[in-house]
Amino acid sequence: KSMAEKEYAYFSGCSLEGTAKEYDESLRAVMKALGVSLVEPDDWSCCGSTPAHTVDHVFAAALAARNLTLVEKMNKDVLTTPCPSCLVAFKKAQYNMSRDEAFKDEVNGLLDEAYNCGVESKSSLQIIYEDIGLDAIAARVTHIMPDLKVAPYYGCILSRPPEIAQFDDPENPVSMDKVLTAAGIQVQDFAFKMECCGAAFGVPKREMVNRLSGKVLEMAIDAGANCIAVACPLCQQNLDLRQEQVNKTTGSNYNIPVIYFTQLLGLAYGLSPKELGMDKVIVSADSVTRRITREEYEKIKAEEAAAKKPQKAKKEAAAEETNN
Repeated sequence: KSMAEKEYAYFSGCSLEGTAKEYDESLRAVMKALGVSLVEPDDWSCCGSTPAHTVDHVFAAALAARNLTLVEKMNKDVLTTPCPSCLVAFKKAQYNMSRDEAFKDEVNGLLDEAYNCGVESKSSLQIIYEDIGLDAIAARVTHIMPDLKVAPYYGCILSRPPEIAQFDDPENPVSMDKVLTAAGIQVQDFAFKMECCGAAFGVPKREMVNRLSGKVLEMAIDAGANCIAVACPLCQQNLDLRQEQVNKTTGSNYNIPVIYFTQLLGLAYGLSPKELGMDKVIVSADSVTRRITREEYEKIKAEEAAAKKPQKAKKEAAAEETNN
């Protein structure tokens, strides 16, 4: 299909209906800007996420497979979800059911309609990076954020475990780096891009999560970043919503915005902060997301280059005189 006709089955998941609504809003807005249509399966339900597989693997696979069956009924063979937890649930169900006939039969025994293992699940980051591509991402840019320096934070499971994720590098992923760079955003080299933020242990192990999240925030600042880009609702919550808790636990005074990579893309595409849900984050990103048009930015760069030319010529002449 051409870019204008691309259409995907889309599973937003429970978090994006509530605490991570800005992720859903910004993703939909960016996909629309890129000419991609997202269609939600009718009557989708919770994928089981983290809690289900800690109780029962068959039940967990059934919760995920029920949604995959709905996608099969839509005659789609690709499902995209922005949430890494949902993604892992779908990918694990697919992986185990397609390799173990007895397991597949057991799972399908819990479902009203059997799942035939015909759907590939991909993160929305993967769709943007691989299917839409860096050239198309760059072509849509209308605004530059000259003050912005981003640490791209992938979290634990976006490309792990590799045999199930089948995307990017499990130890040093680069997809988000490249997507943001293509959109004219300065990306810092960030060594902690896959370190755990504490995930779902925020309630039972609050101090541990605060210390783990604090380390991620500290390393981002050490890397020269003034903003962290994320692709996971849980990571966003731990690093943004809990930042004041982190400060109390660690005796720090972090004040670094943590926003979804889709919100940054939307800003680069000239979309309004309101439609991207920028007002929903706790630590405001207003101070680092000042925007100028692409034309203004190119004009400033050209003027800077022109101003440097006489200085360079002067230096070269002085060097020549010294040598003579």
